Amino acid sequence: MAVVAAVAACAADLALGTGAATAVGAGATAAVVGAAATVLKVTAAHVPAASRRAGALGQPGGPEQLRLQWLTALEVRGIRPFLDQQRVLIASAGAKQGAPQLRRTDKSAAARRRNVLERSFGQLPEPAGPFTGRRTELARVAQWVHAARAGTETKPTVVVLHGAPGSGRSTLAIRAAHSLKDQFRGACVVDLRGDSTEEPPLTTRDAMLHLLNRLGAPREQLLFRERSSQDQQVRRLSELYHQHLTGLPVTIVLDDASDAEQVRTLVPERSESLVLVTARKPLDLPADLAAWVHQLPVDALDAAGAEELLNAAAQEKPDPYDAEASDQVRALCGGLPLALRIAGSSLGPRTPRQLASDLGAYGPVEPVERVLWLRYTDQTDTARRLLRRLALAGRASLGAAAAASLLATDEQEATRHLTALAQAGLIDHVRGSRYRLHDLVRAFAQARLLDEEEPAERTAAQERLIVNYAELADSVIRLVDGKTSTRADQFGPHGFTSLDAALRWLDDESSFITAALRHAEGVNQAAVLNLLGALCDYCLLRGDLYRLGEISELTQAVDQGLLVRSVQWRTGIAARQLGELDKAHTTLSSVVNLYFEAHHDAGAARALGSLGITLHHQGNLTEAAARLQEAMDLQASPELATDRAWTMHALAAVERDRGHLALALNLLTEALVLHRAGESVHGEAWAHFQLGQLGLRMGDVPRAERELRDALDLYGRTRDARGEAWALTQLARARLVDGDLSTAVDGLRQAASRHRENEDARGEAWTIYYLGQSLEETGNLDQAVRELERSRTMFSRMRDVYGLACARHHSARVTRDQRAAQTGSLRNSGFARQLLVDARADFQRIGVAHGEAWTCLELAVVDAGNARTPGALALCDEAAGLFASYGDRRGEDWARFLRCTLLPYGSPGGLEVGSAVAQEELAQLSRTGHPLRDGKLDDYVEAYQLLLERGVDLDAGWQAWRLGMVPNRHAREVMGVAVTAAR
Repeated sequence: MAVVAAVAACAADLALGTGAATAVGAGATAAVVGAAATVLKVTAAHVPAASRRAGALGQPGGPEQLRLQWLTALEVRGIRPFLDQQRVLIASAGAKQGAPQLRRTDKSAAARRRNVLERSFGQLPEPAGPFTGRRTELARVAQWVHAARAGTETKPTVVVLHGAPGSGRSTLAIRAAHSLKDQFRGACVVDLRGDSTEEPPLTTRDAMLHLLNRLGAPREQLLFRERSSQDQQVRRLSELYHQHLTGLPVTIVLDDASDAEQVRTLVPERSESLVLVTARKPLDLPADLAAWVHQLPVDALDAAGAEELLNAAAQEKPDPYDAEASDQVRALCGGLPLALRIAGSSLGPRTPRQLASDLGAYGPVEPVERVLWLRYTDQTDTARRLLRRLALAGRASLGAAAAASLLATDEQEATRHLTALAQAGLIDHVRGSRYRLHDLVRAFAQARLLDEEEPAERTAAQERLIVNYAELADSVIRLVDGKTSTRADQFGPHGFTSLDAALRWLDDESSFITAALRHAEGVNQAAVLNLLGALCDYCLLRGDLYRLGEISELTQAVDQGLLVRSVQWRTGIAARQLGELDKAHTTLSSVVNLYFEAHHDAGAARALGSLGITLHHQGNLTEAAARLQEAMDLQASPELATDRAWTMHALAAVERDRGHLALALNLLTEALVLHRAGESVHGEAWAHFQLGQLGLRMGDVPRAERELRDALDLYGRTRDARGEAWALTQLARARLVDGDLSTAVDGLRQAASRHRENEDARGEAWTIYYLGQSLEETGNLDQAVRELERSRTMFSRMRDVYGLACARHHSARVTRDQRAAQTGSLRNSGFARQLLVDARADFQRIGVAHGEAWTCLELAVVDAGNARTPGALALCDEAAGLFASYGDRRGEDWARFLRCTLLPYGSPGGLEVGSAVAQEELAQLSRTGHPLRDGKLDDYVEAYQLLLERGVDLDAGWQAWRLGMVPNRHAREVMGVAVTAAR
């Protein structure tokens, strides 16, 4: 507006004939007056609002007053009194002044739950085979679900499907779950074995563990099974179960239930879930159950439904139609869908009338037993033998490998007989190429097995099953881990066309293997141990800690020493993967002692290697190196070469963090050769990964990226999701080291998401730590501090001292820089200094000279900026000594340079002496250049020499900070240790 007024005034004067100079002067005057008026107007409008805001800020408890209290407390008394004071104030104020609190969620658990729920419908049996006569029942279930959703209360819908065995109640429940899956986020079937005669009913505790696993509960709850009483465990698990499913609509099928109280415990009361219960008779559920409960009888099929099912199951449609014979068949089958389906499978070779006649010939027996006898006698001798022996497999689904073992034949022949039994309706198709026996068919097969086969034949078939599966499973893991001592030179490839095909086979068979191990009494214990070991390794590779917990309980119940040690060793590794480092340390220490007591050196060495890795993760590098070296000494024999390779690359990681880069490179080079000789794809992946990290420490980004991409490819081949996430983290870190910040930030966020999906807390913490560094480089200091503080909290929670020290160090740097950007100086850096002091103590305690040295330099920068020059000089000297202790010339150069910048301000001889000494030392530093020096330092040396020549003004204070001549994050990233190329 002022400009417009000025132009208008000038134009008017010119138009009236006023001189140009006078017109311009009038215009300028108008501009000044207009600007002043604008300022007055804006000020008048904003002063009241500013006063109100200032009043709010300054009032008791306001942000400004809290900020001043915080700074005063920080500088005068430290942090703790201020925090204690604020807790007292908050507690006294209560809910009146409380701001809305954000709900804190565990992102790792949430990501895994989402991932597991998405896959859960694929775990349901496929809705295959004929299904007729139940459309009304399906519609009623759907109607009840929709009615519950339309209401105002959040309660589950419970439908009890009750009917005789063979009436199709389980099939109806599975069909309902599939037809309504768009209404729910996940689904799970649990076999409660309520009316089983061969096994005891499933306990409520085990049922809840199964449901929690299938519906994505936190994995540590599934691995560490408490030793307390069943009632205490059920109470704790019940709280977790209901908390986990609160507000989460899922479909739960409780198959073969008999205990109403057990069903009540398993109903998730605070969600809009659908619970389908199958039982022989109606269940009288408690009246106070917070759910919509419906009883739905599953009766025999009517004439139309029975005829439709017979025609659907027939090999060929009967022609001509014979209504009377169909009615007779229906009556002889009792209208039960199971009996009708099995009987109908013989139509084609038989007419309906012949079928009715043959069924009637069996006299007064139960309908299902009648048709089972008929179709059993229709099969070949080999098919009948297979059906009998399938009873040995229990209630789990199985495939051609199990059938081949039971028959002592090849898989092609076994598949042919499985197909014949499935076409006869004697086995049910589950999914893919997997089958299982209906409970009534299994009871019939068990009776035939006991009557028609000798005990020796039964035992031989059971042992053959375990031995063959041990060989198959071990060969799969050998394809991943190579010829380790647990499986060296034992087994061939067993016909797997690729590693991917082998892992897919083990994915399908893991449930069956666990079930088979429960019935391994009298079987060769070496075979059982091999099978258990392979299954445990699979569980670790896949992160299936629920099954690992099952196996741990199973071995403790059997109490076989070698089995218990083997499983406990893997349990300790799983605890480490979860970030439960203290628990992993305790478990693995115990296992080491057990192996030594048993004089099992190979096992003791493996356990020592795992303990060393755990100690590394905890930050105890000195002891980690000692334990790993002890393990290597035990693995000196040639037959343990692949075991030694795993230990070597673990030791290399420790030595890298200790600053011994040449030793780390030599170890990794030899480890890679041994892994290749041992055909360990997984071991190669980890060796390449460690070489990539070593390349980053050496500042060789191209080589690091090559190694990390090789590792990523090998992790993908072995389906190691954890390894893939770690490789992605380090590849993004390589972009950070190379200065490609945008790509680094995006890559680290993606990697953090992958770690959360894997529930790898340590991987997530390190990724967030690198993300904080990347954000610092982009200039987003506020977000950088938040991410670094998140990582610091995570490291503290898992007791990773090394990670905690690193996070403290960098959080202090960014906090210091953030504060300096606001104030223009390094004053008021008390909080940052305390973090650095704590970080230095941590680095010193765990023996990481590299971290301690750089922390000394950062402390020196803070002290120099606060005119504490003698202390800063002492810190520079300490840092130089630490850098020299492991040969880091790059860090030592920085320590010497910072010392030179401080000498004029802190020399005992005064300014002139200090300046002269600084000039001499800078000249010497300039003359002793080397390839490992930070590229920026030569420029800084030259510039500071010029500054000293011009003279230093003591009143202006220390100049290096203001001129930006201090080490940045990248200076610390690379170690200046001379390494001779080993490859």
